[in-house]
Amino acid sequence: MRRLLALAVAVIAVATVTPQGPAVAETLRVGTECTYHPFNFRDENGELQGYDIDVAKAIGEHLGVEIEFHCQKWDGMIPALLANKFDLIVASMSITDERKQKIDFSDPYRVSIGQFIGAKEKDLMFFNEDGSVNEAGFEGVKIGLQRATTYDNWIQARAPNAEVVRYDAIEALYLDLQNGRVDAIMTNPMNAYLKFLSQPEGAGFEVVGPQIEETEFFGIGVGVGLRKGNDELLSRINEGIRQVTEDGSLEVFARKHFPFTIHPQKWQGTE
Repeated sequence: MRRLLALAVAVIAVATVTPQGPAVAETLRVGTECTYHPFNFRDENGELQGYDIDVAKAIGEHLGVEIEFHCQKWDGMIPALLANKFDLIVASMSITDERKQKIDFSDPYRVSIGQFIGAKEKDLMFFNEDGSVNEAGFEGVKIGLQRATTYDNWIQARAPNAEVVRYDAIEALYLDLQNGRVDAIMTNPMNAYLKFLSQPEGAGFEVVGPQIEETEFFGIGVGVGLRKGNDELLSRINEGIRQVTEDGSLEVFARKHFPFTIHPQKWQGTE
């Protein structure tokens, strides 16, 4: 009798959960840098803010789970995910073929581009009039960039004559640029505009050359990273991204943090 009762309970339980598909954990651990303004950073009260943070919370709401953020240095982000220190990466990580060999990515939730920033007085010429790379313009020039990034990959391939100075934290890029320890930096133009160029300390600096959008290096955009083999979770995350795209939430998040749209060719505008 007890066996029959136990079997009946099990059948009812299976029938209850089967239509919903595999269960998602009540809490999803999300890895992010916590230092990358305006995408993921701590405000004056120590609270996490930023575009990535809003996207992660919206995905959690769609999945019906709590989001638990874990701060992680950039160059250890993928190793930490693979070591099961967290479940997702929501840290403005570009979707590239190299990274896709190690982890899976969701559909993109924003664009991925690069830009050089340098002192106006140096009159740097990194690009020709047709937009092609001027390799001679990089000779003897110190370029600062964040370690293990798409910018690092780009400059190794496109400007091998440059002297590269690599940093673990993005804040050090702007400090060394301002103090003349590097001649230019390569970074995200949205971050550069808000964090540096629009501030008093950025008055003597400017963007150098066009925005760089080569998918070979910058991928098709920025996505959520997760361990391979989680196809059901990936599908539901993509559903969440489609939802916040279609209902206008992504645009609300963008306007909250940027005084411009995050379309590649309009980041400098205010429309």
